[in-house]
Amino acid sequence: MKDKSRDLPSCYDCAADPGGRLEQMFVEIVQKRRIALGQSPALRPVFRKLHGVVGAKFVVRPGLPPGLAVGVFAGTSYDAWVRFSSDTAPTSADLTSTLGVGIKLFGVPGPKLLGDGDTHDFLLQNHDVFFVDTAKDMCEFTYAGVVAGDYQPYLDAHPVTARILNEMAKVEGSVLTTPYWSVLPFRLGGDYVKYFLRPTVPAANVPDDATDYLATDLRTRLRDGAYTFEFCVLPRTDPKNMPLDAATVAWNSEPIVVATLEIPKQDVDAAGQSSYGENLAFNIWHALAEHEPVGSIAEVRKRVYAASATTRHTANGIADEEPRAPRPFPPAAPAPADSCIVAAVIHPSIGVARVGNSPDKWFIGPEVPDPPAPAPGSRRDDQGRLARQAARFRVYGVDATGKIVRELTDARVKWTVHLANKKAAWYQFQLALDVPEVASAPPTLLRNAAVADRTKLVIDPGPRSISGANRPGVQFDTGAFMGTHVYLGELRTDDAGRLLVLGGRGHSASFDGSRAVTFANNDGWHDDTADGPVTAEVVLDGRALAVKPAWVIVAPPDYAPMRKSVRTMWDLMRDVAIQGGLLGRPARPSFNGDIRPIFERLSGLQWVNAGFAAAFGYKGQFDLTEPATLRRLAVADPAQREQRRVLANQFRVLDRDGWAAQQWPWLYGDAMNIPPAETPRQNAVLTDTQLAMLQQWAAGDFDEDYDTAPPPARIEDVPVAQQGAMLDRAALDHCLADAFHPGCEMTWPVRHVQMYMAPFRFKHATQAVEPSYGAALIGDTLTLPDGPIAGQFPGGITRWMAVPWQTDTASCRSGYIKSYDPYLPTFWPARVPNQVLTRENYDIVVDPQRPLAERLTAFAHRASWTRTFDAASYTETINNFVAHIDWPGVVEPRPGPTDGAPFPAVLEVEELPQPLVAAPQGLPAGTVATPAETEALEKELLAIEKVHRFPTGLHR
Repeated sequence: MKDKSRDLPSCYDCAADPGGRLEQMFVEIVQKRRIALGQSPALRPVFRKLHGVVGAKFVVRPGLPPGLAVGVFAGTSYDAWVRFSSDTAPTSADLTSTLGVGIKLFGVPGPKLLGDGDTHDFLLQNHDVFFVDTAKDMCEFTYAGVVAGDYQPYLDAHPVTARILNEMAKVEGSVLTTPYWSVLPFRLGGDYVKYFLRPTVPAANVPDDATDYLATDLRTRLRDGAYTFEFCVLPRTDPKNMPLDAATVAWNSEPIVVATLEIPKQDVDAAGQSSYGENLAFNIWHALAEHEPVGSIAEVRKRVYAASATTRHTANGIADEEPRAPRPFPPAAPAPADSCIVAAVIHPSIGVARVGNSPDKWFIGPEVPDPPAPAPGSRRDDQGRLARQAARFRVYGVDATGKIVRELTDARVKWTVHLANKKAAWYQFQLALDVPEVASAPPTLLRNAAVADRTKLVIDPGPRSISGANRPGVQFDTGAFMGTHVYLGELRTDDAGRLLVLGGRGHSASFDGSRAVTFANNDGWHDDTADGPVTAEVVLDGRALAVKPAWVIVAPPDYAPMRKSVRTMWDLMRDVAIQGGLLGRPARPSFNGDIRPIFERLSGLQWVNAGFAAAFGYKGQFDLTEPATLRRLAVADPAQREQRRVLANQFRVLDRDGWAAQQWPWLYGDAMNIPPAETPRQNAVLTDTQLAMLQQWAAGDFDEDYDTAPPPARIEDVPVAQQGAMLDRAALDHCLADAFHPGCEMTWPVRHVQMYMAPFRFKHATQAVEPSYGAALIGDTLTLPDGPIAGQFPGGITRWMAVPWQTDTASCRSGYIKSYDPYLPTFWPARVPNQVLTRENYDIVVDPQRPLAERLTAFAHRASWTRTFDAASYTETINNFVAHIDWPGVVEPRPGPTDGAPFPAVLEVEELPQPLVAAPQGLPAGTVATPAETEALEKELLAIEKVHRFPTGLHR
């Protein structure tokens, strides 16, 4: 085949001016054209794909003989920055690309052959020869591809070049375990050498199909430990067979170690590190005269590399000069803690209290994300009534940067809380107003529209204040609904003066005696949930401090206190903060903090839903929390990548498989409907941040920080600087962010960044009176700067929820379409269980005298959690629950069998109130529906408003 490279015009002479022609092709034609087409930042023309930039130390071997102790090697050690890259496009796969390494030494005195400064460069690649011999050959090869547009004729005519290029397409497992060669010779005093960089760790060159696996591997390896290369010279021992201007010929002399390149443990993703390395220019001529490059290819590299660096730096607005000093490495240590307190902040930023119908018994809500299990029976009083959950608030002193210095238990603190309930005066819940399906739902009209005096519908006792230690209750008892006073809770303080907020006692009623008839919008009704701002006046050492405020939510009870949903409220608010620019997204997920919890939450739902028990429970199809499985999933081993990818792809993505009920998690979404509507929001999804982290984990780009040590059991076990963030997460991790239909504690407005003054911290309204939004709430209202999802007034969070909350909780079921699955999908099993392990079956499971088959059957059986208040009709059912919120069980941990039988070490068991436990067959007469009544109720549930939002279908 004809060699097009030999058809060069006489004016395009690669023999006379190879440097000029190569500069034209690499810089003018390739690099500048890419810049003109919008490449930003401008990149190098070759070795464009960056794998990582690392700080290092170049340590000269002591005691070198005089012939080697020349130039750089006459010194002792140098700071260095090293750039690892591939000669391919940034978006191309790493596999079989040619690797390169650029090393820039700092603190090398003396004039340089090119440029100035106290730096010295080395450039090497992961093959021992180059693919052409001379500059003329390089010019002709480049012409074939860049100008003529076809390399193949040249390669057909030059089999040595073709062979070497094929050999250069090798598999490398890591840039830290592959050897590198300089390819070209250099002077070393009066002799000639080539450079050779030899890793001290054996390579494991397994093919890897991940596009950017080399960058991932580099980050992972250096996060865990240090790596070292031996820097060697290959002396020219046979001049006849080691030519100076034939780069395709290898020098096979014995390597002599002259230095080591020590790369310490580090975070390759440290802020600015990659950008710093990309702005460095490497040129083999930026070197001491004792290391002068040799050969025609070296000569043209001087010109081409310098021109391309100038072009790149100019386009990027970077000074075209050598750096005078290296970027500090290792990075400067964090500034020492500042003990100067300039302000105060309240944590948790959003506290969560919960109602209960016990008049006296209460407990403090979670203050760490994974608190110890409550003692069995401890969530009820001696009459079986539900204890209330208190939200405890602390005030911390912070320095000028906002970092916590200490908790201010020695300050004078006056706490003020303003609880209000505005549900009855607010708008109906029909559907989340921020999803497109809302256009097909009924309009969002005012609740109790016939009541002209709207103030009668608002339960607002006004603010209450408290200060000092061990103060008794200051009650919110002067607010009224339609003229009847309603108790919304009270304030207390603990022995250190911290604030305790307790909510209502689970009492809901209608002012006219009417029965509840629907899941969310029962006119004439009120309940005693509430919310509002938490502020404080703080005086420390005689000086008043500015205080960042908080908020408190009074929510329904938690009937499964150890369970979390797969997407918690903390996950959602974290995603909102990241997407809204209030919070930076981590460079990579933590297995222990970001990935492992997702699997553990799926598994944990086994105690509250029979479908999750079968799939994710103990010895289930997807028992992802079995220790051996967790250990396997916790390592970034490429051999496990496909397993990780398969698992990550099981999670639903709205625009990919949002319609599919089979994708994880098996939870209903914001626009669920029975029968399913034509919407991807029929089912729930994780946050964008969670999904992105799962994909990073699948690719092996994550922190391998699996830790079997127990998490902190008390907030006091957490370093004080981290206590604020821990309190914020603990409160919100135990709230749900599944279907906002409307939800359990909060609903859809919380996914809008304009609600927040800071991550996880609601913005407080500054105007005195909230404007009226008319008879119907429409989407345009939401964009107003003083609209309902901007700064919040007391009662502004819970008003979006169902009234009363009991009717919604009693309506939240699982497996509405029995022909698909009697248990799946489900609404909120982590707060409102579906199917539970009863105390009677638990007693069988732990009894070693029972036959194993009987014990296994008892363990597998899950009873309906709603059986204690279900009736033959939906109306009777929801009103039963309004009157008896303590009838259903609380799911609590109990020890598993101790005889070695195949059961979990801990089982979570339904704990019923004692009067029910003592009744015949464990339940009082009249509270368990007969099979016929249950069938009738299930049919009626298919038509209730909650699950039949689009009776005429979706509007198109």
